[in-house]
Amino acid sequence: MKKIIRTLSLLLPFLGILAFNMPNGKLVSKSGHINFFSHTVAEDISSNNYKVVSTLDVSTGEVVFSVPMQSFEFEKALMQKHFNSKDFLNTKQYPKAKFVDKITNLGDVDFTKDGAYQTNVSGELTIMETTQSIQESGTITIKGSEIIVETKLQVVLADYKIAFTDGKPSTNIAKTIDVTAKSVYSSDGDS
Repeated sequence: MKKIIRTLSLLLPFLGILAFNMPNGKLVSKSGHINFFSHTVAEDISSNNYKVVSTLDVSTGEVVFSVPMQSFEFEKALMQKHFNSKDFLNTKQYPKAKFVDKITNLGDVDFTKDGAYQTNVSGELTIMETTQSIQESGTITIKGSEIIVETKLQVVLADYKIAFTDGKPSTNIAKTIDVTAKSVYSSDGDS
């Protein structure tokens, strides 16, 4: 009996450490970042949004990014005004975009071990109530209690009914834009 008690007294702290370090269930990040970049001969346009809320379910691999569209910040105030207007993204009528994806190779990620893990994601991107399937790659980086999820997408604007056939927008805005998304989650609950 003494051996069992002694063994349990040695194992319990170890099991407690494992349980504490292994993230469990759904993690939330309230300070995600999305950047989009448009390159044309006429000009480069870049915008950042630091008000992205996202979730990561470490047990299922589901990742959701909820993007408040009016929170994109531009270098020029006129660009921001155009972006939010009815002629562009009509952000009053369509205030959020959403990216719901699933990590398809979740078994390759060890949430208990620091490192960078290449992932494949498959999901749907919804902008202005138009949804398209997306398949991309990403990276999950584990640093202590932080889990960092990053992905890059190429978004064809016409797929979301955003198309400019004449005027300045047709030459100043790329038909395909680069989008990067990054969220940091804390497995100790401080995101």
